[in-house]
Amino acid sequence: MNIRQLTTFQRAATLLSFSRTAAELNYAQSSVTGQIRGLESSLGVELFERLSGKKVRLTQAGRRLLPYAERLLSLADEARGATTGPLEPSGQLVIGTMETLASYRIPPVLEYFHHRYPQLQLVLRPGSGAEILHALREGSVDLGLLMSAETQHSGVASEVLSPELLVAFVSPDHQLAARARVTTADLRGVPILAPESGRGYHRLLETELRSGPGAPLLLESGTVESTKRWAAAGLGIGLLPLVAVEADIEAGILASLAWQPPFEVYTQLVRRRTPLTREMQLFVDRVCSFMGQEHGAAAA
Repeated sequence: MNIRQLTTFQRAATLLSFSRTAAELNYAQSSVTGQIRGLESSLGVELFERLSGKKVRLTQAGRRLLPYAERLLSLADEARGATTGPLEPSGQLVIGTMETLASYRIPPVLEYFHHRYPQLQLVLRPGSGAEILHALREGSVDLGLLMSAETQHSGVASEVLSPELLVAFVSPDHQLAARARVTTADLRGVPILAPESGRGYHRLLETELRSGPGAPLLLESGTVESTKRWAAAGLGIGLLPLVAVEADIEAGILASLAWQPPFEVYTQLVRRRTPLTREMQLFVDRVCSFMGQEHGAAAA
């Protein structure tokens, strides 16, 4: 049993695919198979059950081995760092994130890492909250940032970074823009612009609108930016986090509605329940610092 075998086992146990493990580690698939078989031979047990369609799943012995393998690999990294001394953080971190966060929350973090740690590449993978959680569980992203009303998610660890204030908005000359109070019933009579199917707070809005008489008219507007443009053109009502629309409201391009959503969403950092690499920990610390400062400034 050696470090190379344990590394291959850990990735295969996460991805549940020898072919994807080979692609990620830049091995031939036969090398992955050989390393797994060598590890099984040294332990005298089968670690994977081979299924049809090139799929695999962990045996009971494999599930027992996985936490030990992760601890041994973490200790190996620690020993390597203690022996060679501090090295510049490097490599690649893949971050799953939602469009609003990528556009309005993460840029200061990217700028910080670009100047402070130029050898560490941050790659953003956009998606809905459900897509980010799925990618995190299967190992195709390293960390995730999402907005959701739920703060606990099956199979992953989560940390709430800040609440996100949601704002309903329209064009300044819309019939609802000048009203001192807008009700949910008022919203049922006009088109609602949904930037993307599967976005959590729009599901909550749709549920709220369907709780009363009449059927809401939902228009798929594609992206955050197109939602703002459609609203400015008078095509309907948008609902987005304040950070995405406050500049447009201040400029008079959009007008906020006097309607308070009856639900809350929170920006969260999500990760697998495994030890963090040094690079992951750097990103987690910096995101918590930046977003904590932003929330504190907004609250003040």
